[in-house]
Amino acid sequence: MKNFKKYGLLLIIATLVAFAAACGNGSSTDENAGDDKKGSETASGSIVVSGSSAMQPLVAAAAEEFMAENPDADIQVNAGGSGTGLSQVSEGSVQIGNSDVFAEEKEGIPADELVDHKVAVVGMTAAVNPNVGIEDISKEDLKKVFTGEIKNWKELGGKDQKITLVNRPDSSGTRATFVKFGLDGETPAEGITEDSSNTVKKIINETDGAIGYLAFSYFTDDSVTPLAIDGVKATDENVQKGDFPIWAYEHSYTKGEPDGLAKTFLDYMMSEDVQTGLLKDQGYIASTKMEVERDAEGKQTKK
Repeated sequence: MKNFKKYGLLLIIATLVAFAAACGNGSSTDENAGDDKKGSETASGSIVVSGSSAMQPLVAAAAEEFMAENPDADIQVNAGGSGTGLSQVSEGSVQIGNSDVFAEEKEGIPADELVDHKVAVVGMTAAVNPNVGIEDISKEDLKKVFTGEIKNWKELGGKDQKITLVNRPDSSGTRATFVKFGLDGETPAEGITEDSSNTVKKIINETDGAIGYLAFSYFTDDSVTPLAIDGVKATDENVQKGDFPIWAYEHSYTKGEPDGLAKTFLDYMMSEDVQTGLLKDQGYIASTKMEVERDAEGKQTKK
């Protein structure tokens, strides 16, 4: 009788173990199925992107298309300049900080804490009011214009008009790129200072004799005239070949490796559809199309 009870107890224990194992396998299967289902779902959540106004048209257009495909995702894109984007992403107040310059070039930015995603290349050039009367300028004369040595367009074969400078603030990556590669590091003279490329374009259009500088992506109409430099036109092809001097990478920085919606959106930015379609439509150059490359010190080499 004792043996019978003993064997019965063992049978009950064995049955319970088998049942628990079956339940465990069931839970594992459900979890994997949930993961598979999660992979097929659209992206969700919200992030804030800030920084370079030269990048804003591209990132805003990409965000709009991304949100159309992912209605549960919310991506807010702000401008404010590269310095702002780098500062805010470093502080953790935004998830992505856009910049026209390497983080290493900005004083006070902990570049070693940031991860660089080179999403595009942007060309930049001087932009003038269409009534100025010139479409080409030497780099030496460009420096003389922006340092105030040349004060009237007639000195360059243009109209008898006083030159009005329109600059970006010190925090601007567009300014940093233009000064570094267009003016060889010389400091621009005082003029009108505006925080937004859109506003710079508007002022140049509305002010006789005005000159500023803009990314190629802003030359979408005839309201301002882009200047060739030393006979080289401001075109994507000339930037790609390394013949046009004023260009920069468009960086999207994250604090550490991105995750969640920030990673999904950056992956989307680097996708073939965006790189070969939307990016070009918005006036930017795919970094994969470049025949030259630059480092943080500005040294240009052939790929």
